Amino acid sequence: MSKKKIIAITGGVIIVAALAVFTIPRMFEGKKVELVAEVPPAVTVENPELRTIKLDSELIGTIEPDSIVYVTPLGAGEVTSVNVQTGDQVQAGQLLCVIDTKQVETARITMETARISYEDANKNLNRYAVLHAAGDVSDADFQSIKDKVELARLQYEGAKLGYDIQLESSQITAPIAGVIESFNISVHDKVSQQSVLCVIAGEGSKGVTFYASERIVNGLNAGDSLRVEKSGMEYQGTITEVGTMTDQASGLFKVKAAVAEGDSLPTGTSVKLYVTSQKAENVLTVPADCIYYENGIPCVYTYEDGILHKNVVTTGLADSMYIEIKDGLNADAQVVTTWTSELYDGSRVTLAE
Repeated sequence: MSKKKIIAITGGVIIVAALAVFTIPRMFEGKKVELVAEVPPAVTVENPELRTIKLDSELIGTIEPDSIVYVTPLGAGEVTSVNVQTGDQVQAGQLLCVIDTKQVETARITMETARISYEDANKNLNRYAVLHAAGDVSDADFQSIKDKVELARLQYEGAKLGYDIQLESSQITAPIAGVIESFNISVHDKVSQQSVLCVIAGEGSKGVTFYASERIVNGLNAGDSLRVEKSGMEYQGTITEVGTMTDQASGLFKVKAAVAEGDSLPTGTSVKLYVTSQKAENVLTVPADCIYYENGIPCVYTYEDGILHKNVVTTGLADSMYIEIKDGLNADAQVVTTWTSELYDGSRVTLAE
């Protein structure tokens, strides 16, 4: 290409550029150019509220009568008669069975011998009383006779007490009214003081016994309510006793509770129960989703005059929805409930409508 042509083309480009410089401003003459500012993100807030937070624990318990008695004999021997069976309703003092202790007859003979001696001594005293009144027996001799009568009386009463004990050992009666839950003996069985003859469940509502760990027991007190579930039915109960020593077998603490309207629950069956193991009453709370952890430290973000502020807090008890705030917030704080990782301490935001 010749130099003339290059110069001509170059000159044309310069002319076009020059025309553009003058033409473009004229195209925008009379038009106003607007710059759009970035809008701060919108957040929602709510105030902390006073609530009661409860944590329930699910446990397994065993149904028992409110009162239950394990009947054992006072002496060893052979069962000679049986008067009841499992499932029978009995009254207090009703005869359950008779045990031949081989000592009842001996005790009876001892008692009768002592009784005769006591009666003879009394007769002798009456005779000597007449002589003593006539002056034929000295005061000292008459006092000696009276002392022998008193000794005979004490011996008779002791023998009678021994007989009564042996008779009680032989005739086993129901100590309370109720239902015989189990009866484990038959005629001619040999029993001892360690034998459990029967179990009597007292009349009245049923109860439940369960075992719990130290963490749960620390939150339980007599009078606390609980909920019992069995075969789709629900019953309300009240804790009556909280053990202070661990069970040697399980290492757990034994707890007892009364179950209202639980008469239909079979004794010895297992049930589910729910107890409030931890509770914080009338405490300041925020939604659990508002808590964020930075290096393991809990914090919340609050809104004030269009700015986000990070607040380090001390938390307490929490359930699935709310968490207790022990320190770091007051009831007037506007806690951000829609904080995201794009926001930060000092961010400028607006409140969502």
